[in-house]
Amino acid sequence: MTAHGPVRVHADTALLAKAAATGLIQRVADAQAEFDVAHLVLTGGRNGNALLHELSLTPTLGAIDFDRLHIWWGDERFLPSGHPDRNETQAREALLDTVPVREELVHAMPASDGPDGDDVEAAAARYAAELAGAAPAGASVPAFTLAMFGVGPDTHVASLFPGFAATEETVRTVVAVREAPKPPPTRITLTFPAIRAAHEVWLLAAGEDKAEAVATARASSDATKTPAAGAYGSAATLWLVDRAAAAKLPEQ
Repeated sequence: MTAHGPVRVHADTALLAKAAATGLIQRVADAQAEFDVAHLVLTGGRNGNALLHELSLTPTLGAIDFDRLHIWWGDERFLPSGHPDRNETQAREALLDTVPVREELVHAMPASDGPDGDDVEAAAARYAAELAGAAPAGASVPAFTLAMFGVGPDTHVASLFPGFAATEETVRTVVAVREAPKPPPTRITLTFPAIRAAHEVWLLAAGEDKAEAVATARASSDATKTPAAGAYGSAATLWLVDRAAAAKLPEQ
C-alpha cells in the first residue's frame, strides 16, 4: 500500500496542469499498449478542469486511442443532466466535446432527472452496477488505470468529507451523500474500496487555501478525519501540487 506517495511541486497552477496532462497521456497510452483498454477516473473542481483543458491543448493527445478509453467519475453533484455545476458538464466543455470519445465509453454518474429521479441512493446503486459490469471477473470495479482527485481545503476527496459515514464504507463502491458541507448538498461518490482499486491515484492541490490540507493529509493515517490520507492506488500514489499548496510541508 502506498498511502501517501511522493510529492511533485510545480511552480504554479498552470505548470502543474501542463505536467499532469503530459503524464496522464503517457499513463493511458502505456495502459492501452499493455492491456488494450484503459479506464480513467476524472475529478472536477478548478484543478481537475484546468487539467482537462490543458489536455485538449497538448500536442501528444493523439497518443490516446479514444476508442479504447473508458471514462468514469470520482463523484458527481446530484443535479439535472446538463446543469453547469455537474462535473460531467464541465468535463465535456473542457475536453470531451473536443475529442473523438465514444459516448458508450463515457460513464457519467446519474443525474437527478435520470431513470431514478430524485432517489439518490438508487442512482448510486445504479452506478455501482455499471462499474461492476465493466469489472474483471471477481471484482466489483474496473482496474482503473489512473484515478484523479482534487484535495479540498478540509482534506475531502471526491465527495468523501471528514466525519461523514461514507468515509467508513468498506463494502459498497458507490454511495449517496446527503447534507454535504459544500453545495450542492446531495451527491454521489466513489468510496475508498473503489478508489483503492485504481492502479495509480493522483491527488491534485493548488493554491494557498490548500496548504494546510496537504500538510495535514500527508501527516495523517486517519481517512475518516482526513479523507485525502485514505485515497491511494494499488501500485502508486502521487501528489501533484503547486508551491503555494506545498508551503506547509516539511522541507524535503
